[in-house]
Amino acid sequence: MAKILNKEDLDRLPGVLSGYDVYAPVSHDGVLRFCRLEEDSDQGMETGFTNTHKPPKDLFFPQTEVMLELKREDHKWTGTQETARPTGKAVALGMRPCDAQSLNILDVLFTWDYVDNYYINNRNRFTIVGLACTGGDKEPPTASCFCTSVGGGPGSKEGLDVIMTDIGNHYLFEALTDKGRDLEAATAELLSQADDGHVQQAKEAVEAAEKKISRKMPAEGSVEYLDGIFDHDYWEGFAQRCLGCGICTLLCPTCHCFDINDVVKLGEGRRERTWDSCQFEYYSIHASGHNPRPAKKHRQRNRIYHKFHYMVKNLDVLGCVGCGRCIEKCPVNIDIIEVMQGAKEAAKEAGKEVEKEAGKGEAKEAGK
Repeated sequence: MAKILNKEDLDRLPGVLSGYDVYAPVSHDGVLRFCRLEEDSDQGMETGFTNTHKPPKDLFFPQTEVMLELKREDHKWTGTQETARPTGKAVALGMRPCDAQSLNILDVLFTWDYVDNYYINNRNRFTIVGLACTGGDKEPPTASCFCTSVGGGPGSKEGLDVIMTDIGNHYLFEALTDKGRDLEAATAELLSQADDGHVQQAKEAVEAAEKKISRKMPAEGSVEYLDGIFDHDYWEGFAQRCLGCGICTLLCPTCHCFDINDVVKLGEGRRERTWDSCQFEYYSIHASGHNPRPAKKHRQRNRIYHKFHYMVKNLDVLGCVGCGRCIEKCPVNIDIIEVMQGAKEAAKEAGKEVEKEAGKGEAKEAGK
C-alpha cells in the first residue's frame, strides 16, 4: 500500500536513515549534483529542480576511480593492492525517472561480456528513490525532455526501488522492490497511510506532466534507417558545428567510455580510471598512430550509431533516456532530436535514390 511523506519531514530523512549513506541533489557553486547529505549539516536536498546538471551515474561509475595503489621501496614497486571498495548501504534520494532508467542500461553494459565488479559493487549498495517529474511551470518536464520517445515517462518506475510523487503538501511514497520496502520500514516514523484520493492525485499529476512533453524522437526503427546512411554526406553537415568539447557525452547518464592511467609521484602510485569521450580526437587513436575516426563527422556519427544502432543491436537496449542534457548544454546548439529526424529523412531520400537507380536498371534490361 502507498504511503505519504509530509514535505516538511523530507530533511529529517538523513537522520532517520542512520543505517544508510544518503545522497541527494545538492547545489555547489551553481552546479546541481548528487552529494552525500550529512545528518548535522544545514544543507538539505534540493527539490525545485528540473534535473541535476551532472548525472547520478557518478555514484556508481565515478568520474575518477582509484583501482590499485602501489609503493616504491629500494627501487622496486611493492605493496600493490586493490583499493578498498565502498561498503554499507546507501540511498540515492530524488533521482529523476530518466536517470533511473539509465541505470538499467548501464547494468546491461557493465555485465555484458565482462562483469565490472567496481560498478556492480557500487550499484548493489544503493536503494534508488525516484522523484516523479511533476510540478509547476518551472519544474520538469522541460522543452528538452523526450523520455516518452525512448520508453520512459515522467512517472516511470523502471530502475526504481521507491518512487515519490509531489501531491501538494506531501509526496506519495510507493515502495516497488524489496530494497524499497526495507527503506519504507526504516522511515516508517515519517510515513502515514495514503488513501485513494492521494493515489488519484499522483496519477493525475503524472498524466498532466506527460502532456507537456511535446517533442518526439524518431527512435523506433533506428537500426533499420541508420543502416543505410553510414557513409552519407549528412554526417558532414551538422558535425561542422561541433567543437569536440565532449559535454554531450560527459553529461549523458548512459555514456560509459573511460580511460585507465597509472599516476606516479614521489615513490607512490595509483592506477585509476576516468571518464573519457568518443568526441575527443585522441580517444580512438591506435598504438600504430592510425585514427579510424579522424574527423568530427566520424566522431559525431559514432555517438549517434552507438546509442541508436550498436547498443540496440548488441544489447537490445537504447542508449538514450531522453533527459535532454546534451540539448541544453551543447554550446553550439546541436540537438539530438533534430539530428535523428535529419538522419531518418536522409535514409528516406537515400532509399528513393536506390529505388530510382533500380528502376533505371530494370528499364534498361527490358529495352534490350
